[in-house]
Amino acid sequence: MSATKRLPGGMVARALGFALALVGLLLTPMAGAQDKRQAPTKYQAADALDNGRKVNAGGASSLSQGKARRANFLNERPSPDSRYIADWVVDSGDNQGMPFIIIDKVGAMAFLFGAEGQLRGAAPVLLGSARGDDAAADIGTRKLADVRPHERTTPAGRFVASLAKNLRGNEILWVDYETGIALHRVATSNAKDRRAQRLATDTPSDNRISYGCINVPVTFYENLVSPAFTGTNGVVYVLPEDQSARKAFGSYDVAAREG
Repeated sequence: MSATKRLPGGMVARALGFALALVGLLLTPMAGAQDKRQAPTKYQAADALDNGRKVNAGGASSLSQGKARRANFLNERPSPDSRYIADWVVDSGDNQGMPFIIIDKVGAMAFLFGAEGQLRGAAPVLLGSARGDDAAADIGTRKLADVRPHERTTPAGRFVASLAKNLRGNEILWVDYETGIALHRVATSNAKDRRAQRLATDTPSDNRISYGCINVPVTFYENLVSPAFTGTNGVVYVLPEDQSARKAFGSYDVAAREG
């Protein structure tokens, strides 16, 4: 790859549940500084938004009545699935006026868009070492040492994400708190992983190395991701690799809508 690749009644119960979850978190270490978990920010805790990977129920019913709208990829050449989902997000308004990121697992690429669908930047990513679109049901409660090789997936889906800090004080973008998936600066503490070098290669074949978290170049995170998500939620769309994007997101073809 080149350098341009690729969160009132019932309040007490909820507070108690959150406290118990936080205690469990603090007792569950994650391997690697930037894979460590911390309680979600106020944005993630707000269930008024589609927290976690709830897919937009509107689907085709949220079609705009006017001319179809599309995402602007500028000079990037995304995969057909990346363009298909980005166009659908913009045309349907599925991002609910928030910035969004498309994660193309097959191409090992991230595309960051402003709320209006204008590309702000693209970069290569490192992903879970195991192929698959689902996460083990209890994976977020386990130590990384207890996660078996075939469980190290980056789950596909629609996630409402927000910035937080891990247990070492490093800022991360929580993608799916329940399963412990975050997007963060590339972790280079284990030299044997050669993560920085993997990001710099021209093909996605060596980009599967993490326990499931999404690693991005430091400059991409600091110059684009962090500013875009500061003070707001955003949406991360992780494209599937074992099923169709249409099935995963309940999306529609913007090109077909144009007639």
